[in-house]
Amino acid sequence: MVFKVVVLLLLGGIWCQNNRNAKAGGKSAKKSGGNQGGESVQSSPAVDLTPGSTENTRSTGGSAEAGREGAAGARAAGQQTDDMRLHFLQNTQVTCNDGTVAGFYLKEFRGSRRWLLFLEGGWCCYSKETCDSRYQNIPRLMSSSSWPQTKRGTGILSSQAEENPHWHNANIVFIPYCSSDVWSGTGPYTFMGSLIIQEVIKDLIPKGIKQAKVIMLTGTSAGGTGVLLNIDKLASQMAQLGAETQVRGLVDSGWFLESQQQRSPNCPETVSCSPEDAIKIGLRLWNGVVPDRCRQLYKRGEEWQCFFGHKLYSTLTCDPTVVVQWLFDEEQLRVENIYMGGQSLSEEQWQYIRNLGRLLKNSLRDVTAVFAPSCLSHTLITKSNWRSFQVRGNSLPRALHCWDRSLEATRNNRTPAKGCPFHLLDTCQWPQCNPTCPALVDQATQQELTLLQMLAAMGLDLQKLGLDTQGDEHSLASMVSNGG
Repeated sequence: MVFKVVVLLLLGGIWCQNNRNAKAGGKSAKKSGGNQGGESVQSSPAVDLTPGSTENTRSTGGSAEAGREGAAGARAAGQQTDDMRLHFLQNTQVTCNDGTVAGFYLKEFRGSRRWLLFLEGGWCCYSKETCDSRYQNIPRLMSSSSWPQTKRGTGILSSQAEENPHWHNANIVFIPYCSSDVWSGTGPYTFMGSLIIQEVIKDLIPKGIKQAKVIMLTGTSAGGTGVLLNIDKLASQMAQLGAETQVRGLVDSGWFLESQQQRSPNCPETVSCSPEDAIKIGLRLWNGVVPDRCRQLYKRGEEWQCFFGHKLYSTLTCDPTVVVQWLFDEEQLRVENIYMGGQSLSEEQWQYIRNLGRLLKNSLRDVTAVFAPSCLSHTLITKSNWRSFQVRGNSLPRALHCWDRSLEATRNNRTPAKGCPFHLLDTCQWPQCNPTCPALVDQATQQELTLLQMLAAMGLDLQKLGLDTQGDEHSLASMVSNGG
């Protein structure tokens, strides 16, 4: 795999580089989702992954035209203005995995010069077998054929001020994930995640994105990793357009660590691949690209390491980027075959859980802006109740507001305000020690449980580990009151 250097990378980095001075003020997948929007799941033919195959790759014009007519019909029917509306790409050669044209959802806020671009998550596929399975079971992640005409945003994508106090008045763009390549592919034909982002920007020029004051590229899970992989390229593209835009990044639950399990180095069974092996195999299939400064750190064949935020972040030209990460991320646990509430738990797995928070916290130490609660969960910014989660008494919307104020102050050569933190990591050490964490739910009974109740339900001998059911609940409460 050879990374093709974007010609204007350095030009795009000029504006971003000016914001690196904000750092001083800052120190104070697997598969996800199911059908949405009433999508009907149909039995689909297997995807032809042979480079050069044209099967189903050119039947895009009809669906694009139908989408435009459908969107016009929705407007005529008086649909609520809070909805984001589907737009298919003008360049019908840039497609989803099955050849249907890719697209985006847009909620315009007239007069706003702030833009929020969201990359959807959903892991990836990296072989004919895994892509066939994905197409059969989650077709919306490989095809635009059943996308609904409108989508309602929640969390940071909401246009309601009470739910999204600081970004509700931005132009909001939701980019569905249908390329299965962690937003890194450049073709041929079917893996075009990185190209889709570029084409979305082109189609937003008539909507005024060239006049943007701020563009925040954000995403969850694989979409969060996609932010890290594409933010420098986005900054370069805006510079090429002659825009004086500050490009920022927000990475939600896309900051993964390498697997701790010992597995076969050749990964003979693709379904049992570690994330590292999946990326290694997938990069060749996708013709994937990684940022040039990171690629230069590794020899040929080792570019997969740039998919891990703790290795990629320091090489980015475009910083500011804020990282939102649960310290006990459920998807990170699933990489180690740990499913909370769904199976038995060994002592070794419990020790891994205990250590995970420390490992993630250490990896985030040098990131300028962080929001990291000690919770067992996955994805945060699109939850409708995202304002309820706190770290040291600060919600994520407030932390983002503080970060925004700091960047504005730096940009205008002013001293950032004190007492407005945006480097927030929980200090307590246990999973769920933060009292604002999402509730744990037993998958069998759907009942809410405390952490120790769930550990007992999963067969862990609490007494053997020196955990007293009553005493440790009190000690957890004590840790929370002392700085969680």
